[in-house]
Amino acid sequence: MTKVDVLLGLQWGDEGKGKVVDVLTPNYDAIARFQGGPNAGHSIEFNSIKHVLHTIPSGIFHPSCINIIGNGVVLDPIVFAEEVEILTKMNVDLHKTLLISKKAHLILPSHRELDAASEAAKGKGKIGSTLRGIGPTYMDKTGRNGLRVGDILSPDFTRNYEFLKNKHKELLQQYTYQSNIEQHEDAWFKGVEVIKQFRLVDSEYDINEMLVAGKRVLAEGAQGSLLDIDFGSYPFVTSSNTICAGACTGLGVSPHSIGEVYGIFKAYCTRVGSGPFPTEQENDTGEKMRNLGVEFGATTGRPRRCGWLDMVALKYAIMLNGVTRLIMTKADVLDSFDTIRVAVAYLVNGKQTTRLPYDINVPVEPVYKEFKGWNSDITGITNEQDLPVELAEYIRFIEHETGVPIHIVSVGPNRDSTIVRA
Repeated sequence: MTKVDVLLGLQWGDEGKGKVVDVLTPNYDAIARFQGGPNAGHSIEFNSIKHVLHTIPSGIFHPSCINIIGNGVVLDPIVFAEEVEILTKMNVDLHKTLLISKKAHLILPSHRELDAASEAAKGKGKIGSTLRGIGPTYMDKTGRNGLRVGDILSPDFTRNYEFLKNKHKELLQQYTYQSNIEQHEDAWFKGVEVIKQFRLVDSEYDINEMLVAGKRVLAEGAQGSLLDIDFGSYPFVTSSNTICAGACTGLGVSPHSIGEVYGIFKAYCTRVGSGPFPTEQENDTGEKMRNLGVEFGATTGRPRRCGWLDMVALKYAIMLNGVTRLIMTKADVLDSFDTIRVAVAYLVNGKQTTRLPYDINVPVEPVYKEFKGWNSDITGITNEQDLPVELAEYIRFIEHETGVPIHIVSVGPNRDSTIVRA
């Protein structure tokens, strides 16, 4: 019996999970998304073309690999249908390789309206929602009101949809927000018909049967560990468990079925939307990172906030996830920096700590360690031995601090710009 390997982000999302899953897919028989929804934007680049996936797992471009949308995912039929249309035009045969859990919850048009109304009502206290209806859908899930993918096969589905929609309309009356749910319904029900064309399964059985048969499965996480509903920078978090434990509940596998845990992090840090960011650089340095790294949200298009690598937060995420192998992305973005800084501790109320405080929203002053930059173009490098000495030193420092080996270094956005280390 094999185990499920897990790949997830260790920062605030946007770490490059899509590219790495795509690179690792040839080693696996199945890729399974275990949480989140269309608030995710997993970018994959090959043949000089950039592809962005929101719901469909990032192994979809490999025809021999099964891709599973797990029960922990929330699914918007409109977004899903759009993705299917784009991939079909690219001659990707989704019907052969894509499975959808019957237990995944559906995002209704009214969920999106509730999301927008709630965020608008917060004013300056906005949490930076993507306005995709993710939060309200998970609220209905935990409140035991939600509709699941398997429900679309029921003869009572339309009636159940209307019941939940009207419930949402009552909630929307609390806000001054002008909503129009009906304008999205035609596209939504067409999306439901698209979903019906796929294999709707009890995916927990499929995955566990694969493991018993010796098949290799990779669980693909969305967002990042610092956005976890329990352990992230609350309340500026997402609505699901983005850490490794979420793979168990989001796919229906037991904890002892977890194998390798790949943790992805950028060589620096970014964040979209509101919330604390101790190492943020609201200056020319941050602007340079944003422009060189093309740091704009794959889902929202919003400019990402940029800053130096935060070792306190990184080690916290590694601890929570039991990371066994690290993957560093976007090292090439730092090619032209004379000096590179890493936060190794925080000053909180005048006291130094290497622990992430309970309330990271309080003033936190990073304590930095400086490294000499490599000032050279690394995007064409394919062998570890050819990496600049300064970058090699940066990698060794991170490995020493975390106690976890860096297995892969990404030196560019393309599929081929990837160095796999021994």
